[in-house]
Amino acid sequence: MNSISLHSFTDLLQEGKMKLLVWLGALLCLFACHLSEARVIPEGVPYEEPPAVPYWPYSTSDFWNYIEYFRSIGAYNHINEMARAFFAHQHLGDTLGYETTEGHEH
Repeated sequence: MNSISLHSFTDLLQEGKMKLLVWLGALLCLFACHLSEARVIPEGVPYEEPPAVPYWPYSTSDFWNYIEYFRSIGAYNHINEMARAFFAHQHLGDTLGYETTEGHEH
């Protein structure tokens, strides 16, 4: 009789260990999901205004003279900034990330 009760005790002990392992596994999964939870990154403020078109007060020949000067000194980042400001006033301004106001009435 002693061996039957010992056998049932070991079965209960193993069953308890299995339940404990299942619960610990479930808790570990929940904790891992909480740590790796994806967060929504908002695309922008709903009333955010588009960037203003850069102002270019000079003539076209001034632009090309500045390009030649900056090219001669190797300041290519200045050329990119100037080209962005200059060409934003042309019809291809929309392709540079600026919204043109042509055709819009306010």
